[in-house]
Amino acid sequence: MFRHKALSRHDKVLMTRASPFLAAWLAASMTLTAWPALAAEAPFEPGLMRLAEVLGSLHFLRNLCGEKGDQWRVEMEELLASENPDPERRARFIASFNRGYRSFGGTYTQCTASATEAISRYMKEGETLSRDIASRYGN
Repeated sequence: MFRHKALSRHDKVLMTRASPFLAAWLAASMTLTAWPALAAEAPFEPGLMRLAEVLGSLHFLRNLCGEKGDQWRVEMEELLASENPDPERRARFIASFNRGYRSFGGTYTQCTASATEAISRYMKEGETLSRDIASRYGN
């Protein structure tokens, strides 16, 4: 089991920034789901898979650094619900999330300054991915 510490002020600020990138992504996803036949070949697919990986990384790192709960796994479930992928595509989303989660498991066993920096970078990347997907492919 991971050792948890109280969230720092910096962590709380990062947590409050999660909603904008997910809100932007959700807005875009409502438009994107209108193209179910093209979903497997859509140009936004790599970005969505990377977003799933980022969510997995955040799920591991935020819990490691004291966040209690499963906010990032829930966000992944919402991504899956909004995309409503076929079984093969769903498996790719889940594999991406798990890859992100596991990528830090061998590196970090406790919250460090480096882990906190990784959280910050992944939060920014998630925001950027969501904004780009929404602006390029949303209505």
